Amino acid sequence: RIERGHGGGVHPRAAGFKKGRHQVWQPPDTGAMLPVSMMKDPAQKIPEATIDDLLAIPEEQRRHEIVDGVLIEKEAATGKHGGAQGRLFRKLGPYDRSPGGRSPGGWWFATEAEILFARNQVFRPDVAGWRRERMQVLPSEVPIIVRPDWVCEILSKNKRNDLINDLIKKKRVYHRCEVGHYWIVDPAEETLAVYRWHRDGYVEVLIADRDERVRAE
Repeated sequence: RIERGHGGGVHPRAAGFKKGRHQVWQPPDTGAMLPVSMMKDPAQKIPEATIDDLLAIPEEQRRHEIVDGVLIEKEAATGKHGGAQGRLFRKLGPYDRSPGGRSPGGWWFATEAEILFARNQVFRPDVAGWRRERMQVLPSEVPIIVRPDWVCEILSKNKRNDLINDLIKKKRVYHRCEVGHYWIVDPAEETLAVYRWHRDGYVEVLIADRDERVRAE
């Protein structure tokens, strides 16, 4: 029952205010139960995702990463994203072989491989590369535990979370793990940014658009 004062407003006592010098609101005793979610300790942390959580997802459904301890499903690639990834991988072909002969060689490359960078950081870079002098064979186990020497991420402009991860969160981890070279391809703007590892942070050594022919390291 709502009691109303002379001005038509709700009577303070009926609204749950305690009589006294200062009005202090107290919830009326309705007997209603609060949801469990409201009764939890706000300081209680959600457990970080682990590699076991990731591998528990069926392989055919697993397009996930663990970023800063949070299990995140990567968005499905757009046509532009997938096209850029395919063209880049083909361009890397002469390097994706043993050194010697007519091609430069000396590298292994893989797309969307699950790579363990830290206990709470497991990524699927769009393309990753390892120097063969550091890794004799491309591992078959999941995740790969050898950090790559080169990573390329392809931006998805209409997917904000992917942008934040590629440009900020994952970039920090790549630097902390001393990934020597980091490329960012933007299919929408048709640009390439090339970064080189430095102890103080990645240094941008090249940026180019579609009309330029460049020699990227």
